Amino acid sequence: MVETLSRYWWAVVLRGVAAALFGLMALIWPGITVLVLVVLFGAYALVDGAITLGTAIVGNRERAGSRAWLIVQGIAGIGIGVLTFVWPDVTALALLWLIAIWAVLTGMFAILAAVRLRLELRHEWLLALSGALSVVFGILLVVWPAAGALAVVTLISVYAIMFGVALVVLGVRMRSRQGDERAVAGGHHRPATA
Repeated sequence: MVETLSRYWWAVVLRGVAAALFGLMALIWPGITVLVLVVLFGAYALVDGAITLGTAIVGNRERAGSRAWLIVQGIAGIGIGVLTFVWPDVTALALLWLIAIWAVLTGMFAILAAVRLRLELRHEWLLALSGALSVVFGILLVVWPAAGALAVVTLISVYAIMFGVALVVLGVRMRSRQGDERAVAGGHHRPATA
């Protein structure tokens, strides 16, 4: 799984950029309507799911079991994204439930992956952090569903930006890990650091 994430570090960065852009767009439009929020969230969930599923499909075929969490996360994202487009006149409460379910599911998969990768991945805490942010965000949406529309949009925006930044940092770290592996494979050993 680490090899897949290292090889496709750019997909992790792309997911982070998409999340941060979604968050910024929702934050820039404070008077956003529920329909626009549904469309923005649906587009984000669909793109995120497609990138995640694509990464799992083109990853290392010999370690298919290690990619199962990416496949499930990708399918969940695509499913939620499609559901928001099929059901565009969703009420604000239904939208919150969709986003909360998606956030908790993707967060749990990220945390499970971080625990599984803790011995192979140097900065697995970034993956765990993005997962924890996602789970906390989903729980907050369930606990406070009656919050005002502006507060909900702000909460969604802040979460998406923080989640996106965590994924971008993780992707960049995975890229540097890939460079370290190439240097070692090529006989160029880096000096040990304390």
